[in-house]
Amino acid sequence: MRVLSRFQKIVGFDRSMALASSALTALVPLAILSSAVLSNFVKHDAAERIARRYNLTGAGAEAVAALFSPAESTSATVGIFGVVFLMISVLSFARASQRLFEQTWELKPLSVRNTRNGLWWILTLGGYTVVSGGLSAVLGGHGPGLVTAMWTAACEAPVTAVFLVCSGWLLSAKRIARSDLIPFGVTAALLTAAYSVGASLYLPRLFNSSASRYGVFGAVFAMLSALFAAMLIIVASAALGREVRDELSRIRQGHRPSDHEVRQQWEGVVDQTRSRWRTAREHVSHRRSKDVDR
Repeated sequence: MRVLSRFQKIVGFDRSMALASSALTALVPLAILSSAVLSNFVKHDAAERIARRYNLTGAGAEAVAALFSPAESTSATVGIFGVVFLMISVLSFARASQRLFEQTWELKPLSVRNTRNGLWWILTLGGYTVVSGGLSAVLGGHGPGLVTAMWTAACEAPVTAVFLVCSGWLLSAKRIARSDLIPFGVTAALLTAAYSVGASLYLPRLFNSSASRYGVFGAVFAMLSALFAAMLIIVASAALGREVRDELSRIRQGHRPSDHEVRQQWEGVVDQTRSRWRTAREHVSHRRSKDVDR
């Protein structure tokens, strides 16, 4: 009940969409710029790596290639404009992630005053991307399949947990102790690993169907949907991790709610569920009566 209350308090679905949108505007320019700069040093560009990671073929692979492949005339203009736009978009993503931790742990918002820690977090994000990408390339080289996806996700989970704990510590300006972030990091890493396995099976179908209908824009819609699901896991894990930390603190202090308090909380949950069910039924009945009148 407390987890659901915490999730509603931070407006979890809106926060997840804000994070997904910020991540999309940060990752797409980063991938395009990296492909333009590192085209002479790496074998596969961003589009090919994404297609190989999620086994994209047909229209999905073509849409991703069109989205991430830079134009031939952009190599000379990568400099100032590309770097400035990239820094703005990535810092915006960092501040959106920062607000998640500040709202979940009820901290005073720092906004741009935490830019230095935001820059450190960006470097940490880059290191995590390199490590997780390397693990995926090495472990995924055995070929597509459910077993390979599960093995890759299991090996990436500890790296993800460490990255998420460091993320909360840095983005909160070190106001949240790393030990207090362990429940969040472990929960989010396990759920992200499970989501990664499911995504490896579902994303090819999503990309192909979206690209067949909308072309390159379909790839954007598919990426936004995938990012929203991933960010929803992060936001829900943050709410769960905060409440688990509080519950462990109460256990260590010997605090235990009375049976009467537990009964009141349960009755409140039941009453709230019944009230929402009645409201939903009344809304559906009202819509049906309006449709009949028409």
